[in-house]
Amino acid sequence: MSRIHPTAIVDAAARLAPDVEIGPWCRVGPEVTLHTGVQLVSSVVIDGVTEIGTGTVVHPFSVLGGPPQHGGYKGEPTRLVVGENNLIREGSTFNRGTVQGGGVTTIGSNCMFMTGAHVGHDAVVGNQVTFANNATLGGHVVIGDNVFLGGLCAVHQFGRVGRGAMVGGLAAVTRDVIPFGSVWGNHARLHGLNMVGLKRRGFDRDRIKRMLAFYRDLFEGGGTFAERLDRAETETGDLAEAAEIITFIRDGGSRPLCLPET
Repeated sequence: MSRIHPTAIVDAAARLAPDVEIGPWCRVGPEVTLHTGVQLVSSVVIDGVTEIGTGTVVHPFSVLGGPPQHGGYKGEPTRLVVGENNLIREGSTFNRGTVQGGGVTTIGSNCMFMTGAHVGHDAVVGNQVTFANNATLGGHVVIGDNVFLGGLCAVHQFGRVGRGAMVGGLAAVTRDVIPFGSVWGNHARLHGLNMVGLKRRGFDRDRIKRMLAFYRDLFEGGGTFAERLDRAETETGDLAEAAEIITFIRDGGSRPLCLPET
């Protein structure tokens, strides 16, 4: 049977797994689903059509599933879906989606959200993503798997951060970040590959060396960027990560891209 503190306010219509723990002063709305092993430590608000995945722990003063901060929102029944085994620390806020943006904000699994993290409406966050303190996403942002977002950084609405990238603290990210890239600054610029992340995920020396050569050819070689991109596409070989970066850039179309300083 769920353990619910007597000071918590839990709507009778909320769907709770038998082992959910809800601490003091929490509030859980009628359209909320809490799966097995979810723990709301204390003073947590879960609102709207919101689903929290197995094993997720939410710390005090977090608000998940609040209405989107969007001038066009008219109270439509949009959603927030949070995956499994996430750690959500104090004061984090995840807004549900908008009709204009597809209607759902999606969080992956095995992520860590440090104090004050914010996920805007209609954002998509991958798996094993880390938000340092007060990292912020605007609406419609897409974050790939294994991304690290530094403290107090902000990703502009509709921005994309590719898989395995690192965003430095205080960075203002107004352009797309390539997979495995490392960016920082205001406005953020590309400063090479995320070497720490690559090594932590077991990339061997030879593969990293090949990725660095690809990076230099693409961003520091001769000719225009479009010419270098075309050339890289024909010379990628079996380096899957290089192909992923090229596909990421192509998929962005005319969207602005974080580039190194010239």
